Amino acid sequence: MTAAARVLELLVERGETLAVAESLTGGLVAAELTSVPGASRSFRGSVTAYATPLKRDVLGVDAGLLTERGAVDPEVARQMAAGVRRALGADWGMATTGVAGPDPQDGKAVGTVYVAVAGPGGAQNMAELRLNGGRADIRKESVRSVLELLSAELRKNARAQDTEQNGGN
Repeated sequence: MTAAARVLELLVERGETLAVAESLTGGLVAAELTSVPGASRSFRGSVTAYATPLKRDVLGVDAGLLTERGAVDPEVARQMAAGVRRALGADWGMATTGVAGPDPQDGKAVGTVYVAVAGPGGAQNMAELRLNGGRADIRKESVRSVLELLSAELRKNARAQDTEQNGGN
């Protein structure tokens, strides 16, 4: 089972939905998700905010943060995930931002990538990646990494809910 199929299965089991904000992956995460039959049961949609102003205007990323640090930043990834969740009315949001190359961006080296997830009850997580390889390799690994990050968060969140429902036992 692919990472996308695992994520979608977990979301369906929970009755929850997902939205995606993508920058360097340019729609590859959404394409991976929609390649799974039945994805529409939990996948709401995506925003490919490749241009920095779209991160601000569509996803609600803080303008000062973008000016100060640029688009390749862990807090930008967090705000993108929260913003797409809000914008598309999903339970979970996930985001990718980074530098796929060939040139550095915002003072960040090629292969610097941040992936983030945001969910119900303030659940959130972010991972900083230092990836090697060419542009296609970096983008592919970014897709895999954000799907794995969400999968881990869904499993962790499910365990916490089970503990709550069983009186902490």
